[in-house]
Amino acid sequence: MNKNWMMVFSAGLMEVIWVSGLKHSTTWWMWLITAVVLVFSFIVLIRSFKKLPVGTVYAVFTGLGTAGTVAAEMLVFNEPFRWEKALLILILLIGVVGLKAVTHEPAKKGVSAS
Repeated sequence: MNKNWMMVFSAGLMEVIWVSGLKHSTTWWMWLITAVVLVFSFIVLIRSFKKLPVGTVYAVFTGLGTAGTVAAEMLVFNEPFRWEKALLILILLIGVVGLKAVTHEPAKKGVSAS
């Protein structure tokens, strides 16, 4: 896994934090942390767009964020577990991994693709 994809996965993890913060923040400093993580998440995501396909990156980012947020709600915030949700999140993650697997990065200039 290269640096650019690590940036996408990091941005997806930060998305879980800021989305949860939007729902659960109750003090000014919690809102501040949420805002900082949100901004940093998008900075990292936008930097990854420079080297990776935008559509695939955005699909992976939102898929990981969605799956992570649902998992965090169940594991951290005691939302009831439902098999239907777990199955749908699994299907979503399979799609995200599949998109990543079939997306090829553009060849670097001056290097032949053999």
